[in-house]
Amino acid sequence: MSCQAYFQVPPAVTPDSGPSFAPLSVSRRKTRRGRGLQPGCRCPHCLDPTSARKDQDGVSSLPSPGAAWGQRPWLFCTRAPEDGPGPGLLACRSPGAAARRGGAGALLPAEGGDRRWLLHSAPHPASSRAPRPLRRARDPAMLRRLLLLLAACGGRGALSGSPPGPAGHSLRGSWRLGNGDGSVVLSGDVPGCVHTALLRQGLIQDPYYRFNDLAYRWISLDNWTYSRTFKAPFDVSKWQKVNLVFEGVDTVAQILINNVTVGRTDNMFNRYSFDITSVIKEVNFIEVRFLSAISYAAEQSRSHSAYSVPPQCPPPVQKGECHVNFIRKEQCSFSWDWGPSFPTQGIWKDVRIEAYNLCHLIYFTLTPSYVKSAQQWSLEIESVFDVVSSKPVVGLVTVNIPKLQTQQTYTTELPPGEGRIVLLVNINKSATVQTWWPSGHGNQTGYDMTTTFNMGAGYKIEKFSKAYFRTVELVEDPIPGSPGLSFYFRINGLPIFIKGSNWIPADSFQDRVSSDMLKLILQSTVDANMNALRVWGGGVYEQDEFYDICDELGIMIWQDFMFACALYPTDQNYLESVRAEVTHQVKRLKSHPCIILWSGNNENEAAIAGNWFSIPHVKMKVYLKDYVTLYVKNIREIVLAEDKSRPYITSSPTNGKESVKKGWLSQNPYDTHYGDTHFYDYLSDCWNWTVYPKTRFASEYGFQSWPSFSTLEKVSSTEDWSYTSNFSLHRQHHAAGNDQMLHQAGLHFKLPRNTDPLKLFKDTIYLTQVMQAQCIKAETEFYRRSQSEIINGEGRTMGSLYWQLNDIWQAPSWASLEIPVQEIRLTIIAWITYF
Repeated sequence: MSCQAYFQVPPAVTPDSGPSFAPLSVSRRKTRRGRGLQPGCRCPHCLDPTSARKDQDGVSSLPSPGAAWGQRPWLFCTRAPEDGPGPGLLACRSPGAAARRGGAGALLPAEGGDRRWLLHSAPHPASSRAPRPLRRARDPAMLRRLLLLLAACGGRGALSGSPPGPAGHSLRGSWRLGNGDGSVVLSGDVPGCVHTALLRQGLIQDPYYRFNDLAYRWISLDNWTYSRTFKAPFDVSKWQKVNLVFEGVDTVAQILINNVTVGRTDNMFNRYSFDITSVIKEVNFIEVRFLSAISYAAEQSRSHSAYSVPPQCPPPVQKGECHVNFIRKEQCSFSWDWGPSFPTQGIWKDVRIEAYNLCHLIYFTLTPSYVKSAQQWSLEIESVFDVVSSKPVVGLVTVNIPKLQTQQTYTTELPPGEGRIVLLVNINKSATVQTWWPSGHGNQTGYDMTTTFNMGAGYKIEKFSKAYFRTVELVEDPIPGSPGLSFYFRINGLPIFIKGSNWIPADSFQDRVSSDMLKLILQSTVDANMNALRVWGGGVYEQDEFYDICDELGIMIWQDFMFACALYPTDQNYLESVRAEVTHQVKRLKSHPCIILWSGNNENEAAIAGNWFSIPHVKMKVYLKDYVTLYVKNIREIVLAEDKSRPYITSSPTNGKESVKKGWLSQNPYDTHYGDTHFYDYLSDCWNWTVYPKTRFASEYGFQSWPSFSTLEKVSSTEDWSYTSNFSLHRQHHAAGNDQMLHQAGLHFKLPRNTDPLKLFKDTIYLTQVMQAQCIKAETEFYRRSQSEIINGEGRTMGSLYWQLNDIWQAPSWASLEIPVQEIRLTIIAWITYF
């Protein structure tokens, strides 16, 4: 199908519904003598060809009212074929046309001799008025009219009779699941993982029951395969490209369609798209062959022979797996000091077939900004496309925000391959923009927005989204009377005290984390008067619903990248995987106003500064270089390129700008005069506020407690109901944790002495909870008082995020919310503390 587009003049509209559209004619045109005269066309050339004058080259051109188009294209009229999308309509063909920008939405310069189609006016269906001459491209009124009428060239290669837009078909549902030797075969849901599939089929007990985290280690050591047969949901011959898209694969897998390998995955946090155009049939067989994450991590560590990358394994008390830093997977799935080891395998997010012609929208993001000098809000809209046309695709994009009385239209051009459109939409100054505010400071106003892409030949993509307007600054300025720098957030120009907690994964098995669960937990944080959460770097980038809910509730998010408490390799393959991960996650998440900060990692600057892994001094240089390579030259570089609307810090804790001055690694990241700090002290009296650091920002602190007996009862048996039972020792993953809780409680309370073992266990559990609540209350209130103080050069604390909000299983931890979430326990003391 040739490169053509068709134009239909819209009917007249009333003044109430918008501007009146008059027939337009194109200024400054050339035409070859005797060609292109069309009966019924009302352009100046067709109405009066004798008015043309000859150039020196003997080519006739019409008098031009302006030179806004730059180079003069050769134009001649052509009538659309009767079988086209607009039979009988008129268009002007312009080989190699070049146009100069004349303001927002003006025609883009032509490159490489591409074809363009410019409007050749036809009679107005609702008016007999004579056509008006086209005004200069710099005239905004002309631009609005032209762009509303202009259609786009889709490029060569579109299939005849092709559908008007992209098509998609999800493959979620029941799949066949089998282990490596075929001895275990069952059905498994997608999205899902092997553990939950086995549980739903009754082949295993609750993985959280008693010692099952050890008993079911064989599941993670095996290699599992998901497979199914599916019929192509559409006629594949009508599409130029068909992709198999995985929003999340956990983690290392080979993907086959009809016994042909179409791709491989090695990153749980990346999005994968594989071209299956040449292999898809009417009936297809798909396989996802997983490799054990434990085995893969061990092999990657062995192959990194130049030098070791610590830590090799977690502490024995955590009962976990080794070399988690060598696999891009949820780091705490190999165990943590509050969680079990369940290195899952599975398709943990949606998988689908996508088919399209010309081009397909992959990412769509919104970034607000406010220009103080102009007192105007703007919205940067970035759209990333996969362009399958062999020629550039010229399209028409219309952005409409009705409640802000803003509608703008643009022409765009996408080159073959991956193309990007960046549009700047200036919000109507006469509209009052309601900004997004954190909970407790205002409303979380968002505006419905429709973006329509008309990409030629009737190919249309419509995107519905919510636009929010807010600004965020991380302020690090000198403080009078104190050495060092401030560290606080300014939202919409207002300094905000951050009060909240740290978020960890809500379950070891992500397919069990439902929208209802997230709503319940997140609503509880607002009910407790929190306004922020830190998504900790050892878990996962949370699902879309998490951030949507935080947007709606006004919960600010400190977003870590998924690196925690370890050093990491920086070989080429690893860095390429990380770069793809970071690029994807920033594009996926940056439209959310709730996210106020990107942070490179959790505690890795501190790990190097404190030499947690006992690295000889003479060998430290290579690890310093790796740190800068990963978090500065790669992650930071991508974040700054993809998102200029919010700040980035390399680590937490960090000295912020002071760490940057020291080559990105400070000698003491816990310096109270800079940045943020983490603080834990289980031996000093927690009621004594003088033991706490008068820091600029407390991003981690906390105390352990046991969950309620009613929670433990569901995953234990009667012989486990003792503070010193094997079960109690097994569930405690923090060294000396049980003794530390009793020590802290004993400073202010009499420890239980009941002779009934069960009553003694219940009383002890309860006492640890009271102790935890009192300790967190004392420390949090200290930080809140310190926001207005400078004592001995310390103070001006502007944030407190205690560790941790939620649990991942039923065990002693630092959490204030237990699982299952139907039995949330958020103490009244926590509520009062943040009131």
